[in-house]
Amino acid sequence: MQKALMKSVAAASAALPSAAWAQAPSGFGRYDWGPHMMWWGGGWYAMIFGPLFMILFLAVLVAAAIILVRGTAGPWSGPAPHSPAIRTPLDILRERFARGEIDKEEFEERRRVLGE
Repeated sequence: MQKALMKSVAAASAALPSAAWAQAPSGFGRYDWGPHMMWWGGGWYAMIFGPLFMILFLAVLVAAAIILVRGTAGPWSGPAPHSPAIRTPLDILRERFARGEIDKEEFEERRRVLGE
């Protein structure tokens, strides 16, 4: 019997705050908010800041991701380019002969001078 009485008292005491909250006044002046919230005059012009800050936040987020990836993975250049083959004087002589800058006699003479 005593346990049942304790349970009913506990249930009643738990329900009291909600009953008190139900009696709170409702209406426009309850929390002092409305068209003149924060004394801005209730205009809709301030709503442009939401989308602007969202775009700014996304731009900063993308820039941070790019900087992070570049910092950890290195530059975007890809594989290192192959070094050009070193041209020997004989290669240059052959190219000049192929282009017609020198004739066969001059080519043979210079080749002998180069030692080949």
